[in-house]
Amino acid sequence: MTVPRTITIDGPAASGKSTIGALLAERLGYLYFDTGVMYRAATWAALDHGIDIADEAAVSRLAEELVIRVTPPTVNDGRQYTVYADDVDITWEIRSPEVTRNVSPVSAYGGVRTALTEQQRRIAGQGAVVMVGRDIGTVVLPEADLKIYLDATVETRAMRRHLENVARGNASDYDQVLEDMRRRDQIDSTRAIAPLRPADDAIIIDTTGLGIEEVLAKIGTLVQR
Repeated sequence: MTVPRTITIDGPAASGKSTIGALLAERLGYLYFDTGVMYRAATWAALDHGIDIADEAAVSRLAEELVIRVTPPTVNDGRQYTVYADDVDITWEIRSPEVTRNVSPVSAYGGVRTALTEQQRRIAGQGAVVMVGRDIGTVVLPEADLKIYLDATVETRAMRRHLENVARGNASDYDQVLEDMRRRDQIDSTRAIAPLRPADDAIIIDTTGLGIEEVLAKIGTLVQR
């Protein structure tokens, strides 16, 4: 049996990518890398610098200059990793509602994607990696050994994100989260560069109504094949 060395997990927001990807990587002894945190870090930095999110050129320049590092957790507060932007720990800041509302337009900018995709490919080059995002199987690692695409209804995904916000002590309104989720889906799936879609050879798993262990079991079967 040959175990896949590079595994990609793509899908829309709150489809379960991060949770499943982290647990799968842990069980395989692989590196877990959520590429979405890089786009969130760039978005946070733009907001922090007072840059207009609509200014594509300025946001892209910032992404090219920004030093983003993702390390194993440095604090035992439930985080899956620690994210640094120019040596500042922004692990929880990048999960703020403001960043969530603005990350899709930032991630649609060609200059931002080019700058961050290069970093992602270097990280994946060592193998033994579970890489999570929205265009990993289609653009970043089109030759990956195993490609998974997780999906769920937008209502299910919005409820997951709402409960996640509440659990972290953040103010959250389900209807607003649902509206933001639908808007983000629209932007992500229709952008000109690297739109959100399953790779032609990806295995699609609908996580609506499935528990974490059920999804992991399905993927485990694919890994063993």
